[in-house]
Amino acid sequence: MLSVPYQCQIELREDVEAAYPREACGILLGRREGRDLMIVRIARCGNRAPEPERRYSIDPVELMAAQKGAREEGLEILGFYHSHPDHSVEASETDRREAHWTECVYLICAVEKGTLAAIAATRLVGPDEWVAEAVHFEPPESQQCSRWER
Repeated sequence: MLSVPYQCQIELREDVEAAYPREACGILLGRREGRDLMIVRIARCGNRAPEPERRYSIDPVELMAAQKGAREEGLEILGFYHSHPDHSVEASETDRREAHWTECVYLICAVEKGTLAAIAATRLVGPDEWVAEAVHFEPPESQQCSRWER
């Protein structure tokens, strides 16, 4: 299960809605507890794809900086998120083909007409092997997500 603290939910919503009609993207940082994942921080990233309305691409420099910062704080990369402007939360063929981080979660946010409409997650468990990941949205009084500073 993927647990998302309330403040991280707010940051995620702000990012995907602000990026509309382009795809937002970022990195989910946190801790693993067995098969459960607890997000502690969201690292918003710029979308470097040539067609940001249809694809996303995280700059390797941002990815390495997030990984280094996470390691320094005792965190790890749990997965990635991106938005689907005016499309469903279903992973596209491109999403699946370009995912390479085994045991990481890929969170997709459907944004309809600029408003977050749905969120779904899948975990890459092996080459071309995906499983649906349950997402638990913590209530407002939950642990705070700490903001990632680039």
